Amino acid sequence: MKILRLIFLILHTGIFLLLSGMLMNAYVSPKIFPWLNLLSLGFPLLIIAYILLTVFWIISRKKRAFVFFFAGLLFFNPVLRWINFSQPKNEKADLKIVTFNVKNGVLGKENIENFINSQDADVVLFQEMVNKKYDFKDLKQSSKTLLTSVFTKHKVIAEKNLLDGEYENGNATQTDIEINGKTYRIINVYLQPFRFDKSMVKLNGDSEEDEQKLKDIVRKLIPTFKIHQEQIVPIRESIESSPYPVIVAGDFNAVPNSYEYYELSKDLEDAFMKAGSGSATSFHDYKFPIRIDYIFTSKSVKALSYKVDRSAKLSDHYPVVSTFKLSN
Repeated sequence: MKILRLIFLILHTGIFLLLSGMLMNAYVSPKIFPWLNLLSLGFPLLIIAYILLTVFWIISRKKRAFVFFFAGLLFFNPVLRWINFSQPKNEKADLKIVTFNVKNGVLGKENIENFINSQDADVVLFQEMVNKKYDFKDLKQSSKTLLTSVFTKHKVIAEKNLLDGEYENGNATQTDIEINGKTYRIINVYLQPFRFDKSMVKLNGDSEEDEQKLKDIVRKLIPTFKIHQEQIVPIRESIESSPYPVIVAGDFNAVPNSYEYYELSKDLEDAFMKAGSGSATSFHDYKFPIRIDYIFTSKSVKALSYKVDRSAKLSDHYPVVSTFKLSN
Protein backbone atom coordinates (compact mmCIF):
# COMPACT_ATOMS: atom_id res chain seq x y z
CA MET A 1 0.00 0.00 0.00
CA LYS A 2 2.91 2.37 0.72
CA ILE A 3 4.23 1.89 -2.81
CA LEU A 4 0.76 2.61 -4.25
CA ARG A 5 0.48 5.79 -2.18
CA LEU A 6 3.94 6.89 -3.32
CA ILE A 7 2.92 6.36 -6.95
CA PHE A 8 -0.29 8.33 -6.37
CA LEU A 9 1.65 11.11 -4.66
CA ILE A 10 4.06 11.45 -7.58
CA LEU A 11 1.14 11.31 -10.04
CA HIS A 12 -0.86 13.89 -8.10
CA THR A 13 2.10 16.25 -7.88
CA GLY A 14 2.73 15.85 -11.60
CA ILE A 15 -0.91 16.66 -12.44
CA PHE A 16 -0.75 19.73 -10.20
CA LEU A 17 2.34 20.94 -12.08
CA LEU A 18 0.65 20.37 -15.45
CA LEU A 19 -2.45 22.28 -14.35
CA SER A 20 -0.26 25.08 -13.02
CA GLY A 21 1.55 25.19 -16.35
CA MET A 22 -1.81 25.57 -18.09
CA LEU A 23 -2.47 28.73 -16.05
CA MET A 24 0.68 30.23 -17.59
CA ASN A 25 -1.22 30.60 -20.88
CA ALA A 26 -2.34 33.95 -19.47
CA TYR A 27 1.28 35.15 -19.74
CA VAL A 28 3.14 32.98 -22.27
CA SER A 29 2.24 33.11 -25.97
CA PRO A 30 2.31 30.11 -28.36
CA LYS A 31 5.19 31.65 -30.32
CA ILE A 32 7.29 31.58 -27.16
CA PHE A 33 6.24 28.18 -25.79
CA PRO A 34 3.25 26.50 -27.54
CA TRP A 35 3.29 23.38 -25.37
CA LEU A 36 1.51 25.19 -22.54
CA ASN A 37 -1.48 25.71 -24.83
CA LEU A 38 -1.67 21.95 -25.38
CA LEU A 39 -2.34 21.52 -21.65
CA SER A 40 -5.58 23.49 -21.92
CA LEU A 41 -6.95 20.80 -24.26
CA GLY A 42 -6.45 18.14 -21.61
CA PHE A 43 -7.88 20.20 -18.76
CA PRO A 44 -11.12 18.17 -18.27
CA LEU A 45 -9.19 14.90 -17.87
CA LEU A 46 -6.46 16.46 -15.72
CA ILE A 47 -8.88 18.13 -13.30
CA ILE A 48 -11.00 14.98 -12.95
CA ALA A 49 -7.86 12.98 -12.11
CA TYR A 50 -6.77 15.69 -9.65
CA ILE A 51 -10.14 15.63 -7.86
CA LEU A 52 -10.24 11.82 -7.67
CA LEU A 53 -6.75 11.68 -6.17
CA THR A 54 -7.69 14.39 -3.66
CA VAL A 55 -10.71 12.31 -2.63
CA PHE A 56 -8.40 9.30 -2.26
CA TRP A 57 -6.20 11.23 0.20
CA ILE A 58 -9.26 12.37 2.13
CA ILE A 59 -10.56 8.80 2.42
CA SER A 60 -7.06 7.68 3.43
CA ARG A 61 -7.06 10.40 6.13
CA LYS A 62 -3.71 11.75 5.04
CA LYS A 63 -2.67 15.30 5.92
CA ARG A 64 -1.56 15.84 2.33
CA ALA A 65 -5.29 15.87 1.45
CA PHE A 66 -5.49 19.40 2.89
CA VAL A 67 -2.46 20.50 0.86
CA PHE A 68 -3.91 19.23 -2.41
CA PHE A 69 -7.39 20.50 -1.57
CA PHE A 70 -6.28 24.08 -0.92
CA ALA A 71 -3.80 23.99 -3.83
CA GLY A 72 -6.68 22.84 -6.02
CA LEU A 73 -8.53 26.11 -5.34
CA LEU A 74 -6.18 27.65 -7.90
CA PHE A 75 -8.23 25.82 -10.52
CA PHE A 76 -11.66 26.93 -9.29
CA ASN A 77 -12.20 29.57 -11.99
CA PRO A 78 -10.80 27.32 -14.73
CA VAL A 79 -13.44 24.74 -13.77
CA LEU A 80 -16.21 27.38 -13.88
CA ARG A 81 -15.24 28.15 -17.48
CA TRP A 82 -16.41 24.61 -18.35
CA ILE A 83 -19.14 23.91 -15.78
CA ASN A 84 -21.02 26.62 -13.90
CA PHE A 85 -24.10 26.99 -11.72
CA SER A 86 -25.39 30.56 -11.76
CA GLN A 87 -28.61 31.63 -10.08
CA PRO A 88 -31.45 32.77 -12.41
CA LYS A 89 -31.68 36.54 -12.79
CA ASN A 90 -35.20 38.01 -12.75
CA GLU A 91 -34.47 41.15 -14.74
CA LYS A 92 -35.89 42.24 -18.05
CA ALA A 93 -33.45 41.75 -20.92
CA ASP A 94 -32.58 44.59 -23.31
CA LEU A 95 -30.56 42.49 -25.74
CA LYS A 96 -30.62 38.92 -27.04
CA ILE A 97 -27.68 37.46 -28.96
CA VAL A 98 -27.27 34.17 -30.80
CA THR A 99 -23.86 33.00 -31.99
CA PHE A 100 -23.77 29.88 -34.15
CA ASN A 101 -21.25 28.07 -36.34
CA VAL A 102 -23.65 26.79 -39.00
CA LYS A 103 -21.12 24.63 -40.90
CA ASN A 104 -22.28 26.04 -44.24
CA GLY A 105 -25.84 24.90 -43.53
CA VAL A 106 -25.06 21.32 -44.54
CA LEU A 107 -27.68 19.96 -42.12
CA GLY A 108 -30.46 22.11 -43.48
CA LYS A 109 -30.63 25.82 -44.38
CA GLU A 110 -34.40 25.93 -43.82
CA ASN A 111 -34.06 24.36 -40.37
CA ILE A 112 -31.50 26.99 -39.40
CA GLU A 113 -33.79 29.77 -40.64
CA ASN A 114 -36.70 28.35 -38.61
CA PHE A 115 -34.54 28.13 -35.48
CA ILE A 116 -33.24 31.69 -35.77
CA ASN A 117 -36.72 33.08 -36.48
CA SER A 118 -38.02 31.33 -33.36
CA GLN A 119 -35.42 33.11 -31.20
CA ASP A 120 -36.49 36.69 -31.92
CA ALA A 121 -32.89 37.78 -31.30
CA ASP A 122 -31.54 41.32 -31.62
CA VAL A 123 -28.18 40.20 -33.02
CA VAL A 124 -27.23 36.91 -34.70
CA LEU A 125 -23.62 35.99 -35.46
CA PHE A 126 -22.84 33.20 -37.93
CA GLN A 127 -19.51 31.48 -38.53
CA GLU A 128 -18.65 29.12 -41.42
CA MET A 129 -21.47 30.63 -43.41
CA VAL A 130 -19.59 30.23 -46.73
CA ASN A 131 -21.92 30.43 -49.75
CA LYS A 132 -25.38 30.11 -48.22
CA LYS A 133 -27.78 33.05 -48.19
CA TYR A 134 -30.25 33.23 -45.30
CA ASP A 135 -33.51 35.12 -44.99
CA PHE A 136 -34.70 35.95 -41.49
CA LYS A 137 -37.74 37.71 -40.14
CA ASP A 138 -36.93 41.25 -38.88
CA LEU A 139 -33.16 40.73 -39.30
CA LYS A 140 -30.96 42.49 -41.82
CA GLN A 141 -27.57 41.18 -42.87
CA SER A 142 -24.40 43.14 -42.23
CA SER A 143 -20.62 42.49 -42.16
CA LYS A 144 -20.88 39.59 -44.59
CA THR A 145 -17.76 37.65 -45.57
CA LEU A 146 -17.30 34.10 -46.80
CA LEU A 147 -16.80 32.88 -43.23
CA THR A 148 -18.74 35.23 -40.95
CA SER A 149 -21.85 37.35 -40.99
CA VAL A 150 -23.86 39.51 -38.59
CA PHE A 151 -27.64 39.88 -38.71
CA THR A 152 -29.43 42.50 -36.64
CA LYS A 153 -32.78 44.27 -36.27
CA HIS A 154 -30.99 47.46 -35.16
CA LYS A 155 -29.28 50.29 -37.04
CA VAL A 156 -25.72 49.59 -38.22
CA ILE A 157 -23.43 52.60 -37.74
CA ALA A 158 -20.19 51.20 -39.19
CA GLU A 159 -18.57 47.89 -40.06
CA LYS A 160 -15.07 46.64 -40.75
CA ASN A 161 -13.28 43.41 -41.66
CA LEU A 162 -10.52 43.02 -39.05
CA LEU A 163 -8.42 40.43 -40.89
CA ASP A 164 -8.86 41.85 -44.43
CA GLY A 165 -8.94 38.41 -46.05
CA GLU A 166 -5.38 37.71 -44.92
CA TYR A 167 -6.33 34.24 -43.63
CA GLU A 168 -8.17 31.86 -45.92
CA ASN A 169 -9.78 29.88 -43.10
CA GLY A 170 -10.28 32.47 -40.36
CA ASN A 171 -11.97 35.82 -40.08
CA ALA A 172 -13.22 38.52 -37.69
CA THR A 173 -15.42 41.55 -38.23
CA GLN A 174 -16.48 44.52 -36.13
CA THR A 175 -19.97 45.98 -36.45
CA ASP A 176 -21.01 49.09 -34.55
CA ILE A 177 -24.73 48.89 -33.85
CA GLU A 178 -27.10 51.41 -32.25
CA ILE A 179 -29.34 49.79 -29.63
CA ASN A 180 -31.80 51.88 -27.60
CA GLY A 181 -30.00 55.08 -28.55
CA LYS A 182 -26.53 53.83 -27.58
CA THR A 183 -23.81 52.32 -29.80
CA TYR A 184 -22.21 48.93 -29.14
CA ARG A 185 -19.32 47.27 -30.95
CA ILE A 186 -20.06 43.65 -31.92
CA ILE A 187 -16.99 41.61 -32.88
CA ASN A 188 -17.73 38.34 -34.66
CA VAL A 189 -14.78 35.95 -34.33
CA TYR A 190 -13.90 32.83 -36.26
CA LEU A 191 -10.28 31.91 -35.57
CA GLN A 192 -8.33 29.56 -37.83
CA PRO A 193 -9.82 26.03 -37.59
CA PHE A 194 -7.66 22.97 -37.02
CA ARG A 195 -9.30 20.97 -39.81
CA PHE A 196 -9.46 17.64 -38.01
CA ASP A 197 -11.80 14.84 -38.91
CA LYS A 198 -12.91 11.96 -36.68
CA SER A 199 -10.53 9.43 -38.23
CA MET A 200 -7.55 11.65 -37.35
CA VAL A 201 -8.37 11.80 -33.63
CA LYS A 202 -9.81 8.33 -33.08
CA LEU A 203 -7.27 5.93 -31.55
CA ASN A 204 -7.71 2.27 -32.46
CA GLY A 205 -5.39 0.47 -30.02
CA ASP A 206 -2.50 -0.04 -32.44
CA SER A 207 0.39 1.54 -30.52
CA GLU A 208 2.48 2.55 -33.56
CA GLU A 209 -0.48 3.91 -35.52
CA ASP A 210 -1.88 5.75 -32.48
CA GLU A 211 1.55 7.27 -31.75
CA GLN A 212 1.74 8.55 -35.32
CA LYS A 213 -1.76 10.00 -35.04
CA LEU A 214 -0.81 11.87 -31.87
CA LYS A 215 2.29 13.28 -33.59
CA ASP A 216 0.17 14.38 -36.56
CA ILE A 217 -2.32 16.07 -34.22
CA VAL A 218 0.44 18.03 -32.48
CA ARG A 219 1.89 19.03 -35.87
CA LYS A 220 -1.47 20.61 -36.77
CA LEU A 221 -2.15 22.13 -33.36
CA ILE A 222 1.05 24.08 -32.77
CA PRO A 223 1.16 26.02 -36.09
CA THR A 224 -2.53 26.86 -35.66
CA PHE A 225 -1.91 28.16 -32.13
CA LYS A 226 0.66 30.54 -33.63
CA ILE A 227 -1.76 31.68 -36.34
CA HIS A 228 -4.33 32.36 -33.62
CA GLN A 229 -1.83 34.58 -31.85
CA GLU A 230 -1.46 36.65 -35.03
CA GLN A 231 -5.21 36.82 -35.63
CA ILE A 232 -5.89 37.98 -32.08
CA VAL A 233 -3.74 41.14 -32.50
CA PRO A 234 -6.20 43.15 -34.67
CA ILE A 235 -9.14 41.87 -32.60
CA ARG A 236 -7.51 43.15 -29.40
CA GLU A 237 -6.80 46.47 -31.14
CA SER A 238 -10.49 46.74 -32.04
CA ILE A 239 -11.50 46.01 -28.44
CA GLU A 240 -9.04 48.41 -26.85
CA SER A 241 -9.67 51.26 -29.28
CA SER A 242 -13.45 51.00 -29.13
CA PRO A 243 -15.24 54.14 -27.90
CA TYR A 244 -18.27 51.92 -27.22
CA PRO A 245 -19.06 48.95 -24.98
CA VAL A 246 -17.85 45.77 -26.67
CA ILE A 247 -19.37 42.33 -27.25
CA VAL A 248 -16.98 39.68 -28.60
CA ALA A 249 -18.56 36.41 -29.69
CA GLY A 250 -18.15 33.50 -32.04
CA ASP A 251 -16.23 30.31 -32.65
CA PHE A 252 -12.73 30.83 -31.26
CA ASN A 253 -11.51 27.30 -32.08
CA ALA A 254 -9.87 27.41 -28.66
CA VAL A 255 -10.86 25.91 -25.32
CA PRO A 256 -11.14 27.70 -21.95
CA ASN A 257 -7.86 28.40 -20.15
CA SER A 258 -6.01 28.59 -23.46
CA TYR A 259 -3.89 31.53 -24.58
CA GLU A 260 -6.71 32.54 -26.95
CA TYR A 261 -9.25 32.53 -24.14
CA TYR A 262 -7.13 34.69 -21.83
CA GLU A 263 -6.26 37.20 -24.56
CA LEU A 264 -9.77 37.64 -25.95
CA SER A 265 -11.45 37.80 -22.54
CA LYS A 266 -8.97 40.33 -21.10
CA ASP A 267 -10.89 43.18 -19.41
CA LEU A 268 -14.16 41.55 -20.52
CA GLU A 269 -16.66 39.25 -18.79
CA ASP A 270 -17.45 35.70 -19.85
CA ALA A 271 -21.26 35.58 -20.16
CA PHE A 272 -21.28 31.87 -19.28
CA MET A 273 -19.45 32.47 -16.00
CA LYS A 274 -21.88 35.29 -15.13
CA ALA A 275 -25.16 33.67 -16.15
CA GLY A 276 -24.60 30.11 -17.39
CA SER A 277 -25.66 26.91 -15.68
CA GLY A 278 -24.47 23.38 -16.44
CA SER A 279 -21.96 22.56 -19.15
CA ALA A 280 -20.71 25.10 -21.70
CA THR A 281 -19.69 22.37 -24.17
CA SER A 282 -20.72 23.64 -27.60
CA PHE A 283 -18.85 21.48 -30.14
CA HIS A 284 -20.34 17.97 -30.17
CA ASP A 285 -18.77 16.16 -33.11
CA TYR A 286 -16.32 14.27 -30.86
CA LYS A 287 -17.12 12.33 -27.69
CA PHE A 288 -15.15 14.73 -25.53
CA PRO A 289 -16.25 17.95 -23.77
CA ILE A 290 -15.17 20.83 -26.00
CA ARG A 291 -16.16 24.44 -25.47
CA ILE A 292 -15.00 26.70 -28.29
CA ASP A 293 -17.96 29.09 -28.71
CA TYR A 294 -18.10 32.17 -26.47
CA ILE A 295 -19.68 35.52 -25.69
CA PHE A 296 -17.54 38.09 -23.85
CA THR A 297 -18.80 41.57 -22.94
CA SER A 298 -17.78 44.87 -21.43
CA LYS A 299 -18.76 45.21 -17.76
CA SER A 300 -21.60 47.60 -18.65
CA VAL A 301 -23.31 44.76 -20.54
CA LYS A 302 -24.73 42.48 -17.83
CA ALA A 303 -25.40 38.85 -18.76
CA LEU A 304 -28.81 37.63 -17.56
CA SER A 305 -28.90 34.20 -19.20
CA TYR A 306 -26.62 31.92 -21.20
CA LYS A 307 -27.74 28.72 -22.88
CA VAL A 308 -26.06 26.19 -25.14
CA ASP A 309 -29.13 24.97 -27.01
CA ARG A 310 -28.57 21.23 -27.34
CA SER A 311 -32.02 20.72 -28.86
CA ALA A 312 -30.84 22.46 -32.03
CA LYS A 313 -28.80 19.75 -33.79
CA LEU A 314 -28.29 21.77 -36.93
CA SER A 315 -24.48 21.73 -37.16
CA ASP A 316 -21.45 20.18 -35.46
CA HIS A 317 -21.83 23.10 -33.03
CA TYR A 318 -24.77 23.90 -30.80
CA PRO A 319 -25.98 27.51 -30.97
CA VAL A 320 -25.27 29.72 -27.97
CA VAL A 321 -28.12 32.00 -26.88
CA SER A 322 -27.62 34.75 -24.30
CA THR A 323 -29.59 37.73 -22.98
CA PHE A 324 -28.27 40.93 -21.46
CA LYS A 325 -29.23 44.02 -19.47
CA LEU A 326 -27.74 47.20 -20.89
CA SER A 327 -26.77 49.99 -18.51
CA ASN A 328 -28.17 53.45 -19.26
